[in-house]
Amino acid sequence: MIRVLLIAPIPAMRAGLRALISDADIQIAGEATRLDAIDPTQIEADVLIYASASASSLDASTFRLRQAQDDASLSAGLPPNSVSSASLLILCNDPSTFAPALRSQGRAWGILPLETTREELLASIHALAEGLIVGSIPLMKKLFNTTDEGATFDELLSPLSDREVEVLNLLALGHPNKQIAVELGISDHTVKFHVSSIYNKLNATNRAEAIRRGVRSGLISL
Repeated sequence: MIRVLLIAPIPAMRAGLRALISDADIQIAGEATRLDAIDPTQIEADVLIYASASASSLDASTFRLRQAQDDASLSAGLPPNSVSSASLLILCNDPSTFAPALRSQGRAWGILPLETTREELLASIHALAEGLIVGSIPLMKKLFNTTDEGATFDELLSPLSDREVEVLNLLALGHPNKQIAVELGISDHTVKFHVSSIYNKLNATNRAEAIRRGVRSGLISL
């Protein structure tokens, strides 16, 4: 069971999120209008979803503060609180306010537009619960351009993990996601977000482009 904490300033937005993520293996652990309204000693969460038309600088600061408190607890040999150690998923159309918090984020995080679909949202939650980083290419570009002034998006892309290279090579063989999941012994959700991560890292928008760039980079053996 994945425990999800919803943070959104508008009741209708929280209600919409509840409906979208209604699933057998997802539990709503709590809701709030702001991050600083949450008592981390009263709520246990695996994924924190923050949704807002414009990310709040106060919530960004609060999140960074809780990260610092969590790191201090770990240094002291104490367990981290569940809220600050939860994976973070931001739903917004301008990630600039949260750039410093995400840059220092040592845990799984993701960023998606407010218009994201139910399927994308569910897949994101599952991926974050498994420790993956997720995000849409346009928002990731905005985010990285904000965090590292003067650097290009391509220069900031992380190298593919060994698992992502495996997935990319299976994509190059024309295998669909379900077949890749079976061959690698992982879930369909995990495959989807390995694919999404590959797209982000290779700055590709589809399989053909990812494969082409993978061949050019020597990641695919044909």
